[in-house]
Amino acid sequence: MSLDPITMSVIQAGLQQVCDEMDMTFSRAAFSPVIAEANDRSDGIYAADDGSLIAQGAGGLPVFVGTMQYSTKTLIGMIAAGTVAAPKPDDIYIVNDPYLGGTHLMDVRFARPFYRNGEIYCWLSNTGHWPDTGGSVPGGFSASATSVEQEGLRLPPVRLFKQGVMDTEIYAIICSNIRVADQRIGDVKAQAAALLVGEERLNALLDRYGDETVAEAIAELRVRAALQMRKSIAEIPMGSYSASAWVDSDGVVNEPLEIALQVTRTDDGLTFDFSGSSAPCLGPMNSVKATTLSSVYLAMRHIFPDVPISAGAFDPLQVTGIKGTFLDAKYPRPVSGCAAEVSQRIAEAVFAALVAALPERVTAAPAGTSGNFALGGFDPERGRDFVMYQLSGGGYGGNADHDGLTNGCSTIGISKAPPVEIMEQAFPVLYHRYALREDSAGAGKHRGGFGLEYELELRRGTARASFVMDHGRFGPQGALGGTDGAVNEVTVWQNGTSYRPEHLSKEQDVPLQAGDRVHVCTPGGGGYGNPFERDPELVLQDVMLGRYSAGHASRVFKVAFTADLQAIDAEKTRQIRR
Repeated sequence: MSLDPITMSVIQAGLQQVCDEMDMTFSRAAFSPVIAEANDRSDGIYAADDGSLIAQGAGGLPVFVGTMQYSTKTLIGMIAAGTVAAPKPDDIYIVNDPYLGGTHLMDVRFARPFYRNGEIYCWLSNTGHWPDTGGSVPGGFSASATSVEQEGLRLPPVRLFKQGVMDTEIYAIICSNIRVADQRIGDVKAQAAALLVGEERLNALLDRYGDETVAEAIAELRVRAALQMRKSIAEIPMGSYSASAWVDSDGVVNEPLEIALQVTRTDDGLTFDFSGSSAPCLGPMNSVKATTLSSVYLAMRHIFPDVPISAGAFDPLQVTGIKGTFLDAKYPRPVSGCAAEVSQRIAEAVFAALVAALPERVTAAPAGTSGNFALGGFDPERGRDFVMYQLSGGGYGGNADHDGLTNGCSTIGISKAPPVEIMEQAFPVLYHRYALREDSAGAGKHRGGFGLEYELELRRGTARASFVMDHGRFGPQGALGGTDGAVNEVTVWQNGTSYRPEHLSKEQDVPLQAGDRVHVCTPGGGGYGNPFERDPELVLQDVMLGRYSAGHASRVFKVAFTADLQAIDAEKTRQIRR
């Protein structure tokens, strides 16, 4: 290698900075709160020949690590085959087809060829969650869809921008098939602008160090990432490790779906075998191949966070056994729940399989649901339609060092819930409650984090609500003796009467009128280790802070409090813990 370590490090940081600036531009310029506030987006740089990942923004959703690589590779292949028009400078392709390396239809990808000296040097790509892409329900989360057409508009790769000019005919077709179309232009221009910023910053980096030097650094970084991942995997004892994770239901058939996983450590890496997982399902909880692969990658990123984000980090990871299961969806299977829900069950299966092998690194299961809640209707005060998308956090799992994080973002990303004030300004809703969910954390020597409880009311007009969530039937798994976290709970109030959905965490087309409410309690994280080994003073602290009720804490941790709940009764605690 001719590059010195300092130059290598600077170029690596420079590539990361290019992606970070694209992320920042995208969020700051976007109109939709789900992108501008929740940061449900990602930007990256991909190889010109095979679309392999070079760099991705630190603030981008980890689940897009694998899917954007896969979709870029597919686009390059389709161009080579002549099934997609060849690019020219300043072209930007748009695609959201989940079967071509995507997730669900609401995750819309832009891809821009980056030219140097008349040749494509690499690709710049990003993904943003659009609040609506048409389909049978506002927001796209059709809990009982049985085909992808019911979920929204499916776009193959087409050039939305041709040599820097947006094709108004293609844009008109898109707008004619989605709700609140007049608001999408802000997100489209933000997405395109982010790629333009990436082009400017990458040109500056190449001008400074030279095309060949940067190309050499990229190749070496991929090799090093693979070596570092293999070195990390070497911490796992040789052998096979099995676990299962469960999806509540597919939204149509009210029976759980199993993700059966066997992880095998070999001399060359890890094999993740999903043979025995449930067959393809009728409802929208199928996962496409790209999302399944990406879910494994992001789980390993959680376990070994020091391994650089590069295609090389994926080389030692082999995924098998998904053919014929709901983890390898084919057209026209519906997939709206794959990216936000099934992906997190896959990651949970990886954690559950490896926690015994790597007890110092792997956590108990996190909340593992994005809490997808969509509300669409007409606001009479503003005289226009609206589509609101709400995601929410939950508890992280406890681990060997400390308790789980409370109200953390989903396993698959860093998306945060938009501020309540922003949502109330943008949509005709009022939040009556937005608070920590008491008693939701799984018990353990290190307990899980607590979930979230929120309740919102439709203030005016009419609307339809839909939600695709999970962990309503099974709570997040505890580890090494820890107990499971609390399950997801959804309650709908219509005209003063409440009900809970048949599928617990999934429902669609719920009609709401002014004054109707939706109440959501998100899961807590699983506990880690024997709950009876937890320091009683830490239990008391949680009770005094209102995180656990005294009765619940006493039962799950086997502790006794003084009558005023201000101290631990040490003698009684010793007796009941014997």
